[in-house]
Amino acid sequence: MRTILIVLVLAVVGFLLLGYSNPAWWRGRTEGPAPVTGTTGTIDKEKARERGAELGEKAAIATEHLREAAHETTITTKIKAKMALDDSVKSRSVDVSTDGSTVTLSGRVGSTAERRRAVALARETDGVTTVIDRLAVETR
Repeated sequence: MRTILIVLVLAVVGFLLLGYSNPAWWRGRTEGPAPVTGTTGTIDKEKARERGAELGEKAAIATEHLREAAHETTITTKIKAKMALDDSVKSRSVDVSTDGSTVTLSGRVGSTAERRRAVALARETDGVTTVIDRLAVETR
């Protein structure tokens, strides 16, 4: 009786160890390749070329928009950096926005001299053709 009990315990332990090391086996699952899905019919090559050309054109347009946005951001950053390094302009109170090569300055400045200096810094920045001055001078 003792021998049968030992064999039975060993069988259960072996089954559990086998089950834990390969859980798919004791759940009734087997590993193998995934089922194959096929397609039927023919591919319209002309339609595929048209779609590829359309996507290529959209990608080119998106790239150009990205290039323009990067250029505008570069100009804005240069102007803000110049203002931050200039002691006569409080750059935190001046907003700079760029559209193409046109820069718009808005916000509040403390004096007419500060206003002129902010506009001058924007005008002397490479890539800027027009500066729109919307700065308001605070009167105290």
